[in-house]
Amino acid sequence: MSETYDVLVIGAGPGGYIAAIRAAQLGLKTAVVEREHMAGICSNWGCIPTKALLRSAEVLDNTNHAKEYGLVIEGQVKADLDAIVKRSRGIAERMNAGVIYLMKKNKVDIIWGEATLSKPGEVTVSEVKKKIVEPQAPTPKGAKGPGTYNAKHIIVATGARPRALPGIEPDGKLIWTYFDALKPAKLPKSLLVMGSGAIGIEFASFYRSLGVEVTVVEVMKQVMPVEDNEIAKFAQKRLEKRGIKIMLEAKVAKVEKGGDNITAHVETKDGKVEKITADRMISAVGVQGNIENIGLEKLGIKTDRGCIVIDDYCKTNVEGIYAIGDVAGPPMLAHKAEHEAVICVEKIAGEKNVHPLDRLKVPGCTYCNPQVASVGLTEAKAKEAGHEVRVGRFSFAANGKAVALGEDQGMVKTVFDKNTGELLGAHMVGAEVTELIEGFVVAMNLETTEEELMHTIFPHPTLSETMKESVLDAYGRVLNA
Repeated sequence: MSETYDVLVIGAGPGGYIAAIRAAQLGLKTAVVEREHMAGICSNWGCIPTKALLRSAEVLDNTNHAKEYGLVIEGQVKADLDAIVKRSRGIAERMNAGVIYLMKKNKVDIIWGEATLSKPGEVTVSEVKKKIVEPQAPTPKGAKGPGTYNAKHIIVATGARPRALPGIEPDGKLIWTYFDALKPAKLPKSLLVMGSGAIGIEFASFYRSLGVEVTVVEVMKQVMPVEDNEIAKFAQKRLEKRGIKIMLEAKVAKVEKGGDNITAHVETKDGKVEKITADRMISAVGVQGNIENIGLEKLGIKTDRGCIVIDDYCKTNVEGIYAIGDVAGPPMLAHKAEHEAVICVEKIAGEKNVHPLDRLKVPGCTYCNPQVASVGLTEAKAKEAGHEVRVGRFSFAANGKAVALGEDQGMVKTVFDKNTGELLGAHMVGAEVTELIEGFVVAMNLETTEEELMHTIFPHPTLSETMKESVLDAYGRVLNA
């Protein structure tokens, strides 16, 4: 089979399918090649199914504290692991079907198979040789198959996969990746999580809610290393209060496998080795771009540290070939991939007023209990960048809505440039902060100053009032604390 397109996208994850839709909207003949799951890792094995698991955990946590809300529940409330996983997988399937529908609606061709860049303007699609995860989704109805396809513009959106450390490679049984952690055959009694980034902490939080003894090992000086130190410390205390053991400045040097458990040799900062035995271990030491076996070397496409090198508009060094999303480097987040997709395609189509991605304005969210969200510079990074700063803080304990919800453990921190009033960063921990953070993202995108934020009316009673109070605090005008 052979056909020619204006735009051909390799990978149907958040970046890939959004690129395909936007290209079709702009009148470009478009196709997307996928080898495994429409909607990609995010909707099938990452963002969405993990949030489904965490929602089940949240309901369980709330139920176990029903007395605090004046409610009486007869009998013991238990977690049905099979039902929780089934619900999560069902939601993933729904998202997968939704993307297939969007392709059909926007008249985007789906090509099912494994893509290789054979030369500029040409992609060879073959049968899938090796699957990343099981089970593979069925081939969508009407999808085209293996063959040679031509396109003036080719967008690589092959995503990323879990990173493995030498000698501690996941085996799917005793040492898990997040794929395995999403669908455990049984609930372990104890779990060791290697890495305290978003993935590691979310799974630590989920399994702890289900009663599992959880230990988190982090090589850096703070939990959730990319977050503001003050917010990270607050989150750590809350996680530890829930019973999660956290070891900082420590690394897993070696893992011994038993019949149905592992023993990790954990080196601490003072050089001592502590042996920790757990039923299962999750390797959550980050992800790496899927750059292998897609023809990059043959075409001379530049890569750096496992990712494709791109310019401000997602172009590679080879004419007509672009890269977006995780494969194009950090931050490796679905919403960043989607935004890059639109930038890339609109530039291809010759749209006016296309602006490069500002990575400082990409929000980050961790959906553990308590939630953590942030955008922009941390206080430390702002100072390193040469800013004189004004910092505001406001506790959820002084917010009426948070108290009414029984969610008074949280805080908002804002960082401003002392001389200009520019909002440099916002950092939050507590209930629903992953929904609240977008208010600060919009403010930063509009180049809002502290004065404009102070003059903005926030509805009462809402958690969002903590945002304004944090701004007021930065300028000595806080009202409710």
